[in-house]
Order: sequence, then C-alpha cells, then structure tokens
Amino acid sequence: MTNAVPPAGAVIVEEAAAETPTRNTSALKYFGTKLGGAAISMVMVILLGFFAFKILPGDPVKAMAKDKPMSAEQMEALRESLGLNKPLWGQFVDYLGNVFTLNFGTSYVYKQSVSDLIGQYFWNTVLLTGTAAVLAIALGLWLGQKAAWKNGSFFDKANSGIALVFWSVPTFWLALILLMVFGGTLHWFPTAGMHSPNPPDGFLANAADVASHMVLPVITMVAVVYAQYLMVMRASLMEEMSADYLTTARAKGLREDLVRSKHAVPNALLPTVTLVFMHIGGLIAGAVTVEKVFSWPGLGKLTFEAISGPDLPLLQGTFVVFSAIIIVMNLLADFIYRQLDPRVKRA
Repeated sequence: MTNAVPPAGAVIVEEAAAETPTRNTSALKYFGTKLGGAAISMVMVILLGFFAFKILPGDPVKAMAKDKPMSAEQMEALRESLGLNKPLWGQFVDYLGNVFTLNFGTSYVYKQSVSDLIGQYFWNTVLLTGTAAVLAIALGLWLGQKAAWKNGSFFDKANSGIALVFWSVPTFWLALILLMVFGGTLHWFPTAGMHSPNPPDGFLANAADVASHMVLPVITMVAVVYAQYLMVMRASLMEEMSADYLTTARAKGLREDLVRSKHAVPNALLPTVTLVFMHIGGLIAGAVTVEKVFSWPGLGKLTFEAISGPDLPLLQGTFVVFSAIIIVMNLLADFIYRQLDPRVKRA
C-alpha cells in the first residue's frame, strides 16, 4: 500500500496554519514584555517621585511664611494642615492615594488643585513643543536625506557641521542669546509670555499674537533638536545607499530621484521612527529651561517654580506627568517599529 502525497498547495496551507499560532504567540510575548517594562518603569517613577523630592533642601512651610510673620504655633498648624507632620510612611500613603486618583494634592503656592494646574498649563506646553517637534523632524529628515545623497559635498559638510554646533550648544545659552538679540536689541519679537498685555480682539489677530510669542522659543528648541534627526537620517540613508536593491532599481532604468524617494528613503526612515517618538517625550519634558527663559506659561515653567518653593505636590505631579509621557512615547516607538520592520516581527 503506497502513501498518498498531498498536493503542494495543501502543504503550503498547512505550513501557514502552523506558523500563525507561533506568530501570534510571538506578538503577544513582545507586547507583554514591553507593557511589563513600561509598568515597572512607571512604578519606579512613582516611588522616585516621592522619596527623591523629600531630600530636597528647604522647608515648604518656611517658604510659605517668608512674606508674612507667623508664630511657631501658626507654622506648626500649617504644617499639620499640609500633612507634613505625619511620619514618612503616612505621607507616602497619602501620596499614593493622590497619584492613583490623579489628584496629586493641593499646590502650596497656588492654593489650587495640582491636577487643575497641570490641565491648565499642559496644552500650552503641547502647543510649544508640538510645533517645535514638527519643524525639527521635518527639517532634520529633509536635510539628512539631502546630505546623505550628496555625501562629501559642501552641502553635506556645511549642514552636518552647523547641526553639530547647534546640538552642542546649551539650550539656556542659545535661548538667552536669541532673547537679547531679537527681543531686547532688535525688538523683532516679544520677549516673554504667551499673550501681549493688551491682546487683540478676533481669533486671527489673537492667533497671530500667540504665534509671535512662539517664534523665539520654538527656534531655540528646533535648533538644538533637529541635528539628531539629521545625523540619524544621514547615517541610515548612507547605509542603505550601498544595498543591492538600489543597484537593481538603477539597472531597471529608474531615475535617481525615484531611487532615492521610492526605495532608499522609506527604508532609511525605520531607525528614525524610534528616535522621533522617544524625543517627542523628551522634548516635552525638556521644556523647563526654554519656558522659564521666555516666561512661557507651561508645565516647564510650573516645574521650575515648584522647585524654587519647594512646592512638593506640584513638583511630584509634574514629575509623574513628564515621566509618564516619556514612557508612553517609548512604548509607542517600540510598537510602531515592530509594525514597520518585518525583521522585528520574525524575531
């Protein structure tokens, strides 16, 4: 009795069916690992947000009483009302309750809910850093692919050199230079705030007023950030340029600009995706310096004022929010990179 040989199509279907559960298991394991790592990071942030700020120098009660005379009894009563006279473990329990209810307590300085303050200032930071991120990404990727395709030319050397100079410049120093030159000396742009003292009426006029206040802080953030995208894009594209598939595309008669735009650039973008999402979170968290120099009413300025207090509930709240944004952006970068790169799917 002879064994029947199954048709080739049946073998392919059986192999595909066998591979599907393996791929699903691999994807679930990958997502589970990344989510678990993000959860652990968030737990460490919550713990650090309490214990790290407890060792900051300064007494919040004395800082609140510096502008008005208070007796020792009044200061002790204020300390009790703020819960600062509780043992450390009691303060930690209160802190955890605030974090998990997204309350974060009441600001010592503003006398408002920390959650309300963060909600009030959050979108100002998103507007500023979001605009800077979009411009930095577009500028960096465009100059990076141009520099790589013209490797060794004057365009490549000049753009790479300028980008590295701006990358190495301290953010606060560049912000102060722009503020003094274009705001103080030339009076081209406003020097502080988000609105003029007497804001104009009408949506378009008001939007133009806000945009004029954004120019200098946005230029500062773009200048110190776009170099990272430029250098990564340049390096990735130069690596792709030596690949065999580009030689095949040229042999088929494709124009050089099509070879670059249709084949080389999309593959070179893969390493940049991770950098983009990682740096968006870092850009929001790094807005402290720029917002303070230009008095932009955002979370960065709020954090700086909280450190000066020290305003512990406000400082803890902004720290947790900034850290959560970075963790979420990194998690999104991992998920999107897996979808874009088939090699990660097969791993």
